[in-house]
Amino acid sequence: MSLRGIGFLLQCYLVLAAAMYFDLGEQEQKCIIEEIPEDMLVTGYFLLEPWEMNALSHSPHLGVTVTVRDPNHEVVMSKRYGKFAKFTFTSHASGQHYLCFQTNSTRFSVFAGERLKLHLDVQMGEHSVHPVTDKTKDNLETLENSLRHLIDQMIFITRQQEYQREKEEVFRQIGENTNSKVLWWAMVQTSVLLTVGFWQMKRLKDFFIAKKLV
Repeated sequence: MSLRGIGFLLQCYLVLAAAMYFDLGEQEQKCIIEEIPEDMLVTGYFLLEPWEMNALSHSPHLGVTVTVRDPNHEVVMSKRYGKFAKFTFTSHASGQHYLCFQTNSTRFSVFAGERLKLHLDVQMGEHSVHPVTDKTKDNLETLENSLRHLIDQMIFITRQQEYQREKEEVFRQIGENTNSKVLWWAMVQTSVLLTVGFWQMKRLKDFFIAKKLV
């Protein structure tokens, strides 16, 4: 493995140290759901390894196929990677995005039963470069990078706020529509009860008159 590959692997370990992980069987696919605003850059890091670290892997050439679908279930990206990699995509619509991970194996499905662990970290918005690879020449470049990072974070926060406002507006409209339907249903029920009550009173009065009880 080259020095660049070793550095990338170390960076993945550092990023994934506080990330989530889940079990993933050989040739199995699992998906997670992420709420992502529109026009948002999403960066993901993953690392695939055996569930038991001391266990011998029967498929040394395992990889992962990453498929991302938007809220309309249209494929945003689908690409095959190795055991550790970084993937990026840009969302084109606000809402729930489906991030699916499937292991690749050259073995037949009847023999593919190895249990694996997938470490995953998903980040939204622009992020600063890792300090190991960010070799600034002077304080001016450092300040420029810091300002650029702050601007990217402000853009990310603004988009998150806009997305939350959109969701709040949708929920408000659903609430108003539901309240309106409940009000109309209550009015219909009251009208039916009053109509049935007047009809029963009229029928009872006619019965008493017919029997000459009144």
